[in-house]
Amino acid sequence: MEIRGATMLVAGATGDIGSALAERLAGLGAVTALAGRDPDRLAGVRERCGPGPSRTFDAWDLDGAEGTAAWAARELGGLDAVVVCVGVAAFGPVGEIGEAVAEHLMAVNALAPMAILRSASTHVSPGGLLAAVTGTVARLAPAGMADYAAAKAALATWLASARRELRRSRVGVLEICLPHVESGFAGRAVTGAAPALPPGITVAQAVDTIVEGIRTDASVMEPAGSRRGRS
Repeated sequence: MEIRGATMLVAGATGDIGSALAERLAGLGAVTALAGRDPDRLAGVRERCGPGPSRTFDAWDLDGAEGTAAWAARELGGLDAVVVCVGVAAFGPVGEIGEAVAEHLMAVNALAPMAILRSASTHVSPGGLLAAVTGTVARLAPAGMADYAAAKAALATWLASARRELRRSRVGVLEICLPHVESGFAGRAVTGAAPALPPGITVAQAVDTIVEGIRTDASVMEPAGSRRGRS
């Protein structure tokens, strides 16, 4: 899709990837609505992106997540695309991850993105796009990340099913499958410490991948050498 002039919601706009993406999209001429958890950081991102609506939300609040797309559509006078960049990690053996942590991981990594995009599917115009960041962890299912990987895999499955369903409505669904990103994300896990990880891609490379996926109407995007086109 054409980014210049498009109305876009970036959910998770106060995270490292979400904030960088919001600024890139604004620089490419998109009209952006921004939603994020940190009010101070959100104000800074909004200032750098130029005029437009913004609001705080917490992915743990599924009712608030669900209402975000409708809010963006009202504020922007229509909605062409939604990109969800929320997520949280946790590490540790399956027997040591408590139920509260497992529930939190599923809510933030799967249920909240689903809630935003489910609502957005009724607001995005034909030719528009729904997108969310998953991760290679969903496919690799590494040891010590069972609940985190399961939540990302649930989102990936939801996106694949929604893509088939919404094709007849001419609404694209993009899965952004990122490897480890050198952003400090792993160091902010809700529990446990990340294992030794191979060098990751940069935030800029992650944003490049997302922007290319939007521009090319891809169905799944992965960085450098493992990209897939429209299915």
